[in-house]
Amino acid sequence: MKLTSSSFVDHGLIPMKYTCDGENISPPLVWDEVPPETVSLCLIMDDPDAPGKTFVHWVVFDIPPTINQLSEKIINSQHILGGGIQGKNDFDILGYGGPCPPTGIHHYFFHLYALDKQLNFPPGVTKNDIMVAMKNHVLAKAQLMGKYQRQR
Repeated sequence: MKLTSSSFVDHGLIPMKYTCDGENISPPLVWDEVPPETVSLCLIMDDPDAPGKTFVHWVVFDIPPTINQLSEKIINSQHILGGGIQGKNDFDILGYGGPCPPTGIHHYFFHLYALDKQLNFPPGVTKNDIMVAMKNHVLAKAQLMGKYQRQR
């Protein structure tokens, strides 16, 4: 699978618009080459450079395999229009929370997983629960990484 954004290139800088210093909205994402046997997709965005632990910025699961993109500015609600359920991030909210590194440049990974089943969790589930449920059910995965450093 391939995962891209029209807003930044892989290993490039995430525009301020998608961070806590800007509008704090989700960037547009597009994917392709999803395996035909895929039952659902899952997207997780996290920051392994955060102090103390990998900080989770976004969890979306049970995305139908017929969907091949998430538009810019996905509303922070339980369900995504067209399909998909949002989990809770480490800001303790449903939906997207943009990059907001305390110091230095951080790397933000968007992980997309094609699964052979639906996860069937309620909205608000965490990345940890998702990762356990996905074990042995990942058909393919893709990754997009962007960087951000706050201007002070």
